[in-house]
Amino acid sequence: MTKSRFPFLSSTRGMSRINKSRGRRRASRRTRNPWRRWLLRIVFVFLLVSVLPVLLLRWIPPPTSAVMLARTLDEGRSQDYQWVPLERIAPDAALAVVAAEDQKFPDHWGFDLDAIRDAAERHARGGRLRGASTLTQQVARNLFLWQGRSYLRKGLEAWMTVLLEIVWPKRRILEVYLNIAEMGDHTFGVQAAARRFFARPADAINREQAALLAAVLPNPHRYRVESPSSYVLERRDWILQQMTRLGGNYLRGILPGHAR
Repeated sequence: MTKSRFPFLSSTRGMSRINKSRGRRRASRRTRNPWRRWLLRIVFVFLLVSVLPVLLLRWIPPPTSAVMLARTLDEGRSQDYQWVPLERIAPDAALAVVAAEDQKFPDHWGFDLDAIRDAAERHARGGRLRGASTLTQQVARNLFLWQGRSYLRKGLEAWMTVLLEIVWPKRRILEVYLNIAEMGDHTFGVQAAARRFFARPADAINREQAALLAAVLPNPHRYRVESPSSYVLERRDWILQQMTRLGGNYLRGILPGHAR
């Protein structure tokens, strides 16, 4: 066999063939699996649009909420929304909403599993399906999402709830809830409600007024602070009892002046 006078040329041709072969294989893989690239892009965009707002609103007061924005677009009028920091909200207002809506708020990680199980059992026995949403879930839904009962919205609500519990301290979750919860027609947050219904700022409302505001939270369009029905008054009294049972130190470690 005659040896090549230029062995390096054979080596170069061999490497060229190998590189071309590798390039064809890479191109073939890209052609066969374009959906993987699109899936990765979709996941990246989803994480970006969900995580970034949560990170920003950890420190920045929300300029609005999904509920307020939808209401404004639907009604063609602005909503009464007045942000105040937690330091300028009466501690009784914080205790009242926890007593009314989510008594396990200091301890859970976004979901009250006992309440969910009880609601499912009641529904299985033929009772009306009632919500078991925690304050964190309500913040996730009202701040970021649309209203409704679709599986998609429920799935996004669960995801945003997990994000909030990971990124925000309990104090921030409670602060945002007290500022964006709807407490009357076109009235969002305890500051706007206190000024409208009691002609005083949020840090000046008393225990009974705080309980009354919390009493209408299930449905502020049906239940009225300014003209409370017998049901609302009964619910207010129940909330006052729960506040007494929980005690003034129940939110210790969450309210201003205490570490988380």
